[in-house]
Amino acid sequence: MKTNFPILFLALFLFQISCKEAPKEPLPPPNIIFIMTDDHANNAMSAYSTKLIETPNMDRIGKEGIKFTNSFVTNSICAPSRAVLLTGRYSHLNGLRDNRDHFDGNQMNFPKILQQTGYQTSVVGKWHLKTAPTGFDYWNVLIGQGPYYNPKMVENGDTIDHEGYTTDIITDLALNYLEKRDTTKPFCMLYHHKAPHRNWMPHPKYFDLYKDVELPLPETFYDDYSTRSKAASDQDQRIEHMYLSHDMKLLPEDWGGGKDPGTGGSGGSHDAGPGHVASMNRLTPEQRAAWDAHYDEVRKYFRESNLEGKELLEWKYQRYIKDYLRCVKSVDDNIGRVLDYLDENGLTENTLVVYTSDQGFYLGEHGWYDKRFMYEESLRMPLVMRYPTLTKPSQTVEKMVLNLDFAPTFLDLAGAAIPTDFQGQSLKPFLENETPDDWRSSFYYQYYEYPHGWHLVKKHYGVRTETHKLIHFYDDIDSWELFDLQADPNELNNVFGQENFAEIQSNLEKELAQLKKDLKVPEG
Repeated sequence: MKTNFPILFLALFLFQISCKEAPKEPLPPPNIIFIMTDDHANNAMSAYSTKLIETPNMDRIGKEGIKFTNSFVTNSICAPSRAVLLTGRYSHLNGLRDNRDHFDGNQMNFPKILQQTGYQTSVVGKWHLKTAPTGFDYWNVLIGQGPYYNPKMVENGDTIDHEGYTTDIITDLALNYLEKRDTTKPFCMLYHHKAPHRNWMPHPKYFDLYKDVELPLPETFYDDYSTRSKAASDQDQRIEHMYLSHDMKLLPEDWGGGKDPGTGGSGGSHDAGPGHVASMNRLTPEQRAAWDAHYDEVRKYFRESNLEGKELLEWKYQRYIKDYLRCVKSVDDNIGRVLDYLDENGLTENTLVVYTSDQGFYLGEHGWYDKRFMYEESLRMPLVMRYPTLTKPSQTVEKMVLNLDFAPTFLDLAGAAIPTDFQGQSLKPFLENETPDDWRSSFYYQYYEYPHGWHLVKKHYGVRTETHKLIHFYDDIDSWELFDLQADPNELNNVFGQENFAEIQSNLEKELAQLKKDLKVPEG
């Protein structure tokens, strides 16, 4: 029997084509809800640690999507971090290096590009950039830091008074806008909270949370900075120096009246006593009654205990950490409201939800509060993402990612072109459960706010790899620190200049120089 080979090969070819997967349809542009808090440490989110708090709604985002375990900031201070996430460029290029600078709203940012591609854009909550938002169809933002109670907010240029707890109000406004949005367009909302920024004023429903609990001291609480440069010892952000008024919620009569004595400083040169009294006076009678019912007990204990030395320091830590965590709980509650809204309105599947903070924060580690340093607690920030259309649940990413990466990620997912001067990398491959072969193995950090501003943290820059960190403190100091992050994760042992680290140090110095060149970092 004669075989017709051309027909046979044609049949096999057609069969192979039919067995191949049809080309995937491009995904529709996702809605984007970018949730950001202020000064939220990884250790205060139960997806990262359960020693202090449970945050089920924040955790839910990661459980239903991705948790990033090595997420970092490029300049650990509020306004510069926000400028980086908007522009996808380092502080020295976007022009906002510290909290004294004004953001140049004329430059390109990712919301403007999303607008051009058909998105409806909005920002609700904390802005903190001193100039009016640009690139947003709708904006409703706090003035400066904003208070925890009864805030004034600026809605598309109009200042409006609100009554209530600021974390709740920001969520109310965000959900109200989502209800009224143009449903024919995808939306991108920046939903940004003031909490848990200093001075940590909780919602009344959480006044008694941790009331009878003694929270554990961090293992580095009594760090003596013995191997490090003067930058570590000369800062002004020790818990022992916190204000009795602004931070501890005491009133002048509790320490005998007059100027708040503190114990030698608290990150600023002004007297916080009158300012704290003024913040109390802004409360409504109902709010003040609830406040006094709780804090009168605190004040009474302080007056009668005559605390000194170590006892006073540890009392201050308990006062600080409990109020901080209480503020985080309110944020978590409100994130739950937003997630519920997405579920109830059929928006969950095609909405990218991101939760992060503008930087990390010290929760007593090294005896500190605040941020700024390139040390791990302030360098790291929580980051979880959920996009059910694309991502599988319960993924974990260990690669180093930066706040610089947010802008290119949002544009990539929206199908928009990423400007060539954006310096971050899109996280979309990780959402697709893929790890790029050329992903970063190091990154550059620089902090500028010294001696102006608060806390007296020296200017410094450095490089972090997956295993080591090199920091140079400069300006009125010239000191280097090198840490082996695997052997010394708490960064207690500065090994710069030690012979057995000479090769590692040399390689880091070369990497730092190359990063500065690649990123166009100016000298000086």
